[in-house]
Amino acid sequence: MLPDYLPELFVTLSQRFGLLLAGGVAVLTLTPLGRISLTRKPSRRTWVAQTLLFGLFGVLGTYSGNVVFQSYANMRAMGVITAGLFGGPAMGLGAGLIAGGHRYLIDIAGFSALPCSLATVLEGLAAGLVARRLGNRRLHWGYAGGIALVGESVHMVLVASLSKPTTDALALVQIIAGPMILVNALGASLFVELLAMQIRFRDKRDSGQTHQILSIVNQTVGLLRRGLNPESARATAKIIYDLIPVAAVDITSKDRVLAHMGDGGDHHVPGSPIRTEATKKALEEGEGVFIRDREMIGCDVTTCPLTEAIIVPLRKSSRIVGCLKLYGTADKPLDHTRFELAKGLADIFSTQLELEDIQIKNQLLAHAEIRRLQAQINPHFLFNSLNTIASFCRTSPRQARELLLDLSHYMRQSLDSSRGFIPFAEELSRVRSYISIEKARFSDRIRYEEDIAPEAEAWLAPPLLVQPLVENGVRHGILGRESGGVVRLTVRVDDDVLRVCVEDDGVGMPPQVIAEMLAPSQESEHLEGGIGVRNCNSRLGQLFGPEHGLAIASTPGKGTRVELTIPSTPLSSPDAVLASVGRENAVS
Repeated sequence: MLPDYLPELFVTLSQRFGLLLAGGVAVLTLTPLGRISLTRKPSRRTWVAQTLLFGLFGVLGTYSGNVVFQSYANMRAMGVITAGLFGGPAMGLGAGLIAGGHRYLIDIAGFSALPCSLATVLEGLAAGLVARRLGNRRLHWGYAGGIALVGESVHMVLVASLSKPTTDALALVQIIAGPMILVNALGASLFVELLAMQIRFRDKRDSGQTHQILSIVNQTVGLLRRGLNPESARATAKIIYDLIPVAAVDITSKDRVLAHMGDGGDHHVPGSPIRTEATKKALEEGEGVFIRDREMIGCDVTTCPLTEAIIVPLRKSSRIVGCLKLYGTADKPLDHTRFELAKGLADIFSTQLELEDIQIKNQLLAHAEIRRLQAQINPHFLFNSLNTIASFCRTSPRQARELLLDLSHYMRQSLDSSRGFIPFAEELSRVRSYISIEKARFSDRIRYEEDIAPEAEAWLAPPLLVQPLVENGVRHGILGRESGGVVRLTVRVDDDVLRVCVEDDGVGMPPQVIAEMLAPSQESEHLEGGIGVRNCNSRLGQLFGPEHGLAIASTPGKGTRVELTIPSTPLSSPDAVLASVGRENAVS
């Protein structure tokens, strides 16, 4: 005949199990201890903290039980089995040792202390071994319930066989076996399932947050590489405001509002000084803040609807250059997820701002290369041209005059380094002046043909880009043959890209020479004719990216073909870059 208080024992354990379960899930879901992935190994500190936490659940499982015959009807198994399935054998064993060791020490004189402690350790270890075999499928309520049923059954066998006197042990097992097996199996199942649901929810939330970040980055890429200014800030703020459900988005410089989208736009006006004290503090201290109080935001307009704010600094290298701010209201509150999202976006935007400096340096380097090329105008070409013109002065004064104008035009464009991009028509004019002079020198040995699309002449292009290629085709292509040859220039506009082709039917080049001419190092400078080609290829890569570099195809004895492309919209205006540098030099 079972004791009358057996149903009461079952009810009591069930009630306390609910409290223990709620507390355990709350701790693991609301603290950083539960923020790990089943596929990612936690840090040593996190692992230790989680093991201690599950061990503590086991200890609380002991205290939440009932004392029966100098023993405990308890729920230790619920915590240690979850530890094993969650963290593997080491965590299950660790939690089992903590909970089981505590059970043994507080009841060292009790007749069931040793088997109860041993059973707790074995359950944690067994759950960990099962988890190792199951891998990412381990957090399933069925596995947890099954392990608890088997584990607690073994627990009862150990109590009955190892506890003395045997009669008391059997009486104890008869009373506590049913409630403990059922409650621990149910508790472990629910604990593991709730933990699995939390992980799935967090993974889904993180996936959504990652998608938001990638979508924003995809749409804003390149905007802040032009610098932090009202135009780039306004475009960036609008993209963020459209994709993230917040009350307002604000981007500032160090002292002014650059862009504001959303609520509060009547007084958070772009171009106006920063109004909020919290922003000024974030700019000074360089730390992101999450403010949940209207007063702490510090807006000087009492009717401002913004009640919450996330403020994260934007950096360029080590300097703070502004802030990204997300605002919340009573209808659109902010949360920690938005805070992490804002910090991630600020890091990405800061990287884009740093790329602006790198881009400007590359453009300045490209213009330095232009100046260097301009300084390398072949003195032999100049002397030979003057000698040719001098010889025509007696035999054909009119032609001599035309050649002088061509040479003057050629030299003026070669030495003018004050401009950035020029209409392609100006580069064509320089090519034609060069060809006129060379044809006067070499007569019928040089034949020149061109096929230029009308719309190409207005295209903006770097100066000194095509003429060096034509000159290379003349000097090292067709003049290498006794009979001379043809240099042909073809220019087309295709898919918003200017496509330029310079080809000749001269002596050609072997592949190793082409490779050296296009090498990024200075090694190609020992090649006759390699400087101009390498310079053109380098400047194209610096200004537009490596995909716009030179493409050279050549066959020894048959000729050479050089192709290049110039996009319609440069990454930023070289004129603006040079003007900016000029202003900085003037100030300094």
